[in-house]
Amino acid sequence: MKLDPDKIKGANNFYKEIGPYLGLGLQLAVTVTIMVFIGVWLDGKFNTDPVLTIIFSFLGVFAGLYTFIKSVLKAGNDKK
Repeated sequence: MKLDPDKIKGANNFYKEIGPYLGLGLQLAVTVTIMVFIGVWLDGKFNTDPVLTIIFSFLGVFAGLYTFIKSVLKAGNDKK
């Protein structure tokens, strides 16, 4: 079985195009998860269940989406 150089080159180009987007979902999930854990920890420390968990959850979603959209737009502009 012989590898076709054109197929290898096409695969490399494909991964170069999707490379900037591969970690974005994980980055979004990690941001939200960290902010939820901070909210839970602060709720335990200040005995304010579940107020700070909810606030930090929303902050995590907004921060994660902001970073996600900013990265997608930047990667899209880099392709031009």
